[in-house]
Amino acid sequence: MTVLMVLIILAVLFLLGAALVILVIGPLILLQPERRTRDWYAPRTTLLEPRDASLPQENLTIQSFDGVPLSAWLVPQRNKPRGTILYLHGVGDCKIGGIALARLWYTQGYNVLLYDSRQHGESGGNYCTYGFYEKRDVSTAIDYLESRTDIVAGSIGVFGTSMGAAVAIQAAAIDPRIKAVVAEASFTDLRTISVDYQRRIVKLPWHFLRNFAMSRSQKIANFKARLVSPLEDVKRLTTPVLFIHGTNDEFIRVEYSKILFEDATGPKDLLLIEGANHNDVWEVGGTIYERKILDFFERHVHPS
Repeated sequence: MTVLMVLIILAVLFLLGAALVILVIGPLILLQPERRTRDWYAPRTTLLEPRDASLPQENLTIQSFDGVPLSAWLVPQRNKPRGTILYLHGVGDCKIGGIALARLWYTQGYNVLLYDSRQHGESGGNYCTYGFYEKRDVSTAIDYLESRTDIVAGSIGVFGTSMGAAVAIQAAAIDPRIKAVVAEASFTDLRTISVDYQRRIVKLPWHFLRNFAMSRSQKIANFKARLVSPLEDVKRLTTPVLFIHGTNDEFIRVEYSKILFEDATGPKDLLLIEGANHNDVWEVGGTIYERKILDFFERHVHPS
């Protein structure tokens, strides 16, 4: 056997193996991302729940429209709030990731609600659908806030990062109670971002593999991927949106926020943090990042 034949065989085996990963394991990776929990965060931060940041804390379980228990924290103001901000985390993450931001918003007079998305953190659910079902969970969370007679929710703002940003946009498109959205590092649509992840993980851009794996995912989780499209939603959205993105984002390309901003037809703003990657936007942006978000919520959630 010649060296060339050996190389050809190895190449074929690699392609077959990569295809197997995408077709068989791909749907599971997509639908059941790794869950970050308290154990993951414990070696990395001392902020494991709101009380660790000297914040008032209520531990909640909110039942989704289809019976999935969503683990949540409410950080309520003792006096009349300026409004309420919902924090939506990214894929694989959990509500712990929003504690520092909750402290920032609480000190400015807002209630804050943080919850683990379905199939994330301490919440129930078997599958993550990137907004298809999650957008309705946002409405359920707002329903819960409005059902409380002992607190004043006021106007609602939503902050989402990564997947949470995409969910926030999709939620605002169906729920007019959301008065403002801050979308940090959102993708444009599920099909596009799944190809990006496929290229990064197994270095194969073949769309037919993506299509086959996506088809299997849709059947398993009973959802429609083509309807997971923040890009289509911003074209008809009247809710103000602030798009934020790090220019060096290696997970979700900065071009996606630029596209979303250009296609958005409602009130909009765009903040690009020079040199920031996917998970250090606040760290790199510093006070500019903080001030932009606070001013945005001030204008649209608590207008003078």
